[in-house]
Amino acid sequence: MKIAVITGASSGMGKEFVRQLAYHYGWLDEIWAIARRGEVLEELKKEICIKVRVIPMDITDKNSMGKLKGMLREYKPYVKYLVNAAGFGVHRSVEVTPVEDCAEMVDLNCRALTEITRIFLPYMRQKSHIVMAASAAAFIPQPQFAVYAATKAYVLSFSRALARELRDYIAVTIVCPGPVDTEFLENIGGKSRMPSYKRRFIASPQAVVNQAIIDAARKKEISIYGFSMKCFFILCKIVPHRVLLKIVELIY
Repeated sequence: MKIAVITGASSGMGKEFVRQLAYHYGWLDEIWAIARRGEVLEELKKEICIKVRVIPMDITDKNSMGKLKGMLREYKPYVKYLVNAAGFGVHRSVEVTPVEDCAEMVDLNCRALTEITRIFLPYMRQKSHIVMAASAAAFIPQPQFAVYAATKAYVLSFSRALARELRDYIAVTIVCPGPVDTEFLENIGGKSRMPSYKRRFIASPQAVVNQAIIDAARKKEISIYGFSMKCFFILCKIVPHRVLLKIVELIY
């Protein structure tokens, strides 16, 4: 049984990955859609042309993860595509962010992503793909977004190392978009709370996911949508971060 697995499948880029993987890879036997909101997944299932297995679960919960491991042992699928799209972010300074929110960002964006990747690896084979949803926030520390950016820097670092460990048989692609017009953007306060210089770079989830699928097929290590974000990536590599952070302070 050939499957694709998508976490965070009830909204944003995760939901769009379900739609586009079903369109591009109609020969898949199933898509395993994982998210906490099962009712949203059931609605999504109705619009997908191939079988979607709805798995309502919290991937930070140990009991839920135990059930997922049991499903893998039972069905023994061939995982062609794993998309780690679940994520959580808070846009405010660390000192006013609840401790619970800080911990949840690290737990979901880092620990759970790592655990999901590890438990699915034994079920992946030659020509399988792993897609990691990171962010352009991973390129440089982000004041007012400090914990989230740090977790995405972890995703970028972990995934680049993993790509080299698995390069003989599994392709790893890290998706690093700028702001994307999804529920996530609304959950962190919407466009009105964003610095003006960031608003002009907002991209559609459809475009970002389409680019990610193309880049994954080409076995590109990093998928960055849009010319501006690609320039930002290069800038963050050649200009000292302390200089860039000073500029951000001046225009924030």
